Amino acid sequence: MTVLLDTHVLLWYLSGDRRLGAQARRAIVQTADLVVSDISRWEISMKVAGGKLAPIPGLRESIDALGARRLDLREAHLKQLETLPLLHRDPFDRALIAQAMAERMPVLTSDRQFAAYGVRTIDARE
Repeated sequence: MTVLLDTHVLLWYLSGDRRLGAQARRAIVQTADLVVSDISRWEISMKVAGGKLAPIPGLRESIDALGARRLDLREAHLKQLETLPLLHRDPFDRALIAQAMAERMPVLTSDRQFAAYGVRTIDARE
């Protein structure tokens, strides 16, 4: 199974946050094809630059240690993004949703708005 991690789920996992449920934690460890988007790394960088998040030393190495595959932004993702209704305005979430839809993979997230777009989700709180 392939699973795309939402940015907050990646951060929760790396920090040991209790909001990440036991099933979600197992899914991260056991998924054969775990995916982290460059969009998430960009979002983290923006939050660090804006002072909303402390720098995460060794972020790339931590992602690599998970065995996660990197997903860059591709033409098919941009085309999918153009078709999404404007249900909310978070550009990072919208880009992750477009990637998940174009790549036909579920997103591990606690954000209930993802499902409104028709993307498959796995609840990060379970």
